[in-house]
Amino acid sequence: MHYAEISLPALDGLVKTLWTLRCDGTPDAIVEHDATPDGCLEVIRRIAGRSGWGRAQPAVFVAGLIDRPARLRFSGDAAFVGLRLWPWTWHAFGGRPCSRFVNDWIALEEAGLPADLSAMFATLEADPDPALRERLAALDDGTLAAMGRSILGATTVSALAAHGGLTMRGLQRWFRRHVGIAPRTYLRLLRFQDTLVTIQTDPAILADQAALHGYADQPHMARDFRALAGRAPRTMRKRARGPFV
Repeated sequence: MHYAEISLPALDGLVKTLWTLRCDGTPDAIVEHDATPDGCLEVIRRIAGRSGWGRAQPAVFVAGLIDRPARLRFSGDAAFVGLRLWPWTWHAFGGRPCSRFVNDWIALEEAGLPADLSAMFATLEADPDPALRERLAALDDGTLAAMGRSILGATTVSALAAHGGLTMRGLQRWFRRHVGIAPRTYLRLLRFQDTLVTIQTDPAILADQAALHGYADQPHMARDFRALAGRAPRTMRKRARGPFV
C-alpha cells in the first residue's frame, strides 16, 4: 500500500490534509486495512478498483467520524484520493449532520451538500481545483478556522473553553452543533492521532512518547491505543501508515 499526504496550509483550521492511497496488487485480490480515529470526516473518491466498509461503496462517498477501528476492504488494484475535513468545516457546508453517520459512511449524493460542492467533490483530484480551494476558504466567517485551531491546540476541555471565550455549557452546545461528539471524547481522539503520527516518525521510547502527549503513563497510552486502534503502540509503530494499519 502506498499512502501519502498533501498539506493545504491555506486551509489550516478547516482541512487537515489531502491524501492519496494506492494498492499495487491484482484486481481479484482483497486487501484489508483498519482506519484509526483521527477526528475528521473524509470525502473520498475511488479512482480505481473496488472498496467496502461494512458494505460495498460507490465511487465517491463521505466517511464519518469514527471512535473505533474501521475495517476496510479494497481490491488489489484500488486507488483513492481523499480530503480530510475537520467536523466544523463539514457542519459549515449545511449538509447532513455529522452526528448522523458516526462510525459509518454515506454516498456523496446522500450528503445533502450544495450542488456546486457535490460537483467539485465528484471530480476530486490529488491537486484540487482552485475553485474548490476558494469554496472551502469562503466557509470561514472570520471565526471558524480560528476556533478550529483552538480546538486542535487544546489539551483540556477547560483550557479549550477559556481560549474560545465560552462557558462549559456553551462549549458543549458548540460541539453538539459542529462536531457531534462531546469535547472530552474529541480531544481524546486528537491526542491519540497526534501520538500515532509521532511514534511513526520519532524513535523515542514509548514511555517518553506517553509523557510528551499527556498520558498519565505508558499503560494509559497502551489502553487508549487498544481501544482506538485495536493494537498496542509498539505494533502500531511497526505497521501503521498514516492513520491506516
